Amino acid sequence: MEQHGSTGPFGRLYASLKAGEITRRDFIERSTALGIGAGVAIFCANAAQVAARGGSRNGFAFYAQGSTAKAPDTGTESQKRGEGGELKLIQWQAPTLLSPQIAGGDKDFMAGQLVVEPLMHYLPDGTIIPNLIKEVPSVDNGLLAKDLSSFTLQIADGITWSDGEPFTAKDVIFTWKWITTPSNNAVNIAVWDVIKDITAKDDLTAVVTLKDPAANWFEPFVGGTNGPIYPAHKFKGPDDPNQAFASKPIGTGPYVVDSFTPGDLVVYSANEKYREPNKPYFAKVSLKGGGDAASAARAVLETGEYQFAWNLQVEPAILQNMESGGKGKVVTELGTSVERIHFNFSDPNKEVDGQRSHLGTPNPIFTDLKVRQALNMAVQRDVIATQFYGLGQPATANVLVGLKSFTSSDTKWEYNLDAAGKLLDEAGWKMEGSVRKKDGQELTFNYATTINQVRQKTQAVVKQAWSKLGCKVNLVQIDSGVFFDTSAGNDQNTGHFYWDTAMWTNNAASPIPAKYMAGWYAGKNNTNIAQKSNGWQGQNSQRWVNADYDALYDQLAKEIDFEKASALLIKMNDLVINEVAVIPEVQRSSDTYAIANELQEKNVAIGVGFEFVYWNIANWTKA
Repeated sequence: MEQHGSTGPFGRLYASLKAGEITRRDFIERSTALGIGAGVAIFCANAAQVAARGGSRNGFAFYAQGSTAKAPDTGTESQKRGEGGELKLIQWQAPTLLSPQIAGGDKDFMAGQLVVEPLMHYLPDGTIIPNLIKEVPSVDNGLLAKDLSSFTLQIADGITWSDGEPFTAKDVIFTWKWITTPSNNAVNIAVWDVIKDITAKDDLTAVVTLKDPAANWFEPFVGGTNGPIYPAHKFKGPDDPNQAFASKPIGTGPYVVDSFTPGDLVVYSANEKYREPNKPYFAKVSLKGGGDAASAARAVLETGEYQFAWNLQVEPAILQNMESGGKGKVVTELGTSVERIHFNFSDPNKEVDGQRSHLGTPNPIFTDLKVRQALNMAVQRDVIATQFYGLGQPATANVLVGLKSFTSSDTKWEYNLDAAGKLLDEAGWKMEGSVRKKDGQELTFNYATTINQVRQKTQAVVKQAWSKLGCKVNLVQIDSGVFFDTSAGNDQNTGHFYWDTAMWTNNAASPIPAKYMAGWYAGKNNTNIAQKSNGWQGQNSQRWVNADYDALYDQLAKEIDFEKASALLIKMNDLVINEVAVIPEVQRSSDTYAIANELQEKNVAIGVGFEFVYWNIANWTKA
C-alpha cells in the first residue's frame, strides 16, 4: 500500500523523524492520524532513536531495544469473530501443498500461512515484532547474549493449536529437529542448521544456542518463509514426514483447513481456538487458484467476483484500464524481489544415475564466462521494466535490492550487441549463416518460464536480441503450478531445472538474507546443490559452484556485526553479478495486488517487503 511504503506518507514521515526534522511526539501523532496503530508508531519512534545514535554493533538498530509491538490492526476493536462472512481470494498460481517448510514457491508458502505461523514477523523496514512470543530478544532486555551466541524465546501465554493442544517450547524444539532431518527434505534446512541446540527451560521458555554467533541469529524464527512452527503432537517423531500434514496442516493461525483440492481450491474456516477472541473477522476464506494474472485482476477490478488478487504480473496499461471499472484498486509495494534469468551450469540434456542436470556434467555452453557475459549484455532491461512492469519497478543489475544496507553501488548493466558479439567471437562461437557454431555444435539452448503474458513478452524481447547475436533460442512455457511444484516426480520444476536457462522471481525475505543467498551456495561436499540424492531440495538449483562465494557465505553465517554482515552481502551480490550466475532484469514490487473497495485497505498486505501478503490476515476487515 502506498500509505505504508517507503515512498508513501508514513515512509516519508519516518524518514523525517530519522533525519531529525520532526519530533518523536509529532511523529506518533501524525502516524496515528494516518491510521497507524499507536503501538507500532511508538515502536518505530524508538527504532529511529536507536538508529540515530548509531544503533548497536550487535545486530540491527531496529531491535536493539527489543519489541512488544503488535501487527497493525486498525478498526478491529469492536468486531466479532466471523461476522464478516466469506472472504474470496484469487491466486492465479494455485497451491499444490499447504506445508510451508517443504514449499517450493510463494504460492504454497502463502496458502499455508493462514494456518501455520512463525514466532516473529517483519515490518517493511526490517523491524521484527513478536507474534507467538512475548518480546523480541535483545541485548537490552537480557534475552539475547551480547556475543549473539544464544537467545531466549518466551512463548506468549494462552496460545493453543487449533485442536486445543497447548503450544509449548517442545513444538519449537520439534520444528528445529524436523527441519534439520535430511529425509524430510525441508526447504529451510540450511537456515535452521545454524542451531546447535534448543532446550526447554519450562513449557513456555525455549533457549536457543547457535553453532556460531551470527548477526542473523533471528532468521530461522521470523517470517512466513523460514519461521512456521509445526505441532510436535501431530508427528510420530522428527523423522516422520507426515505427508498428510502437507494437505491439511493444523496450526496456531487464524484459520483451519476445511478442504483442499491441489491446484484448484482451498477452503478455510475461522479457528475457534485463535488467541484473539474477536478475530478473524471473516468466518470463511476461499482461496481459488489457477488461470492467469490478468484474469485474476479482472475478477477483482471488473467483475467483483473476488476481493483480493495476488501478484499481478500484468502490463501497467492493462491494469489501469481494469481499475477504471471502479470496483477496486491496484496497489504496488516495491520490495526486494528481482525478476531474473538463471543459467544452468549443468547439462540438462545428459542423464546420469536417473537424473538430468547432474552436477558432474557441465553445461557445454554456459560454463564459459564470456558466453554468459555476452548474453547479459543483450538483455534490454529498460524496455522490459518500462513496457511490461511500470508502476515504479525499475531495471536492476543486482540480486540484492530494496534495502540500502545490502544494495551494491558498484554494479551496472549495459545493452550492447556489438560488444556482446565480440565476446562470443573470443569464446570461439563463430557465425555460420544466422547461427553461431563452435566445433560443429550450434549455439542452441532453451529458455523456460511460467505461462504469463508479461513473461512471454519478456521472452520475446530477449530472444530477439539473442537471435541477433546468432543464438538459436527455444522458448518453453510451463504452467506456474507445475513450474513451482517441488514434487520429486515433477521434471518441469525449478528444483530439477531441466532447462538451459529459466526465468522467475525470488526475493530476500530477511534483512540479513542468508537463505536467499544460499541459492548460490554449494556447501560442503556440494550438499546444497539440488540433486536426486536430496530430493532436489538443495537451494542451489543452478548447480553453480564457486569457492570464493562459499567462503563469503560461511563468513556471513558466523558474522555478529551488522555492518560487516552487510558488507559481506554486497560482496556476495557483486560476485554473483560479475560472474553472471544470473541476469537480473527488474526490481519487481514485493507485490502488486488488487483489492476490492469493500475491504479495509489499511490492514491488508501491510509490510509485504519481507512477508507474504496473507501474514496479517487475522486483522483483515471490511471498510
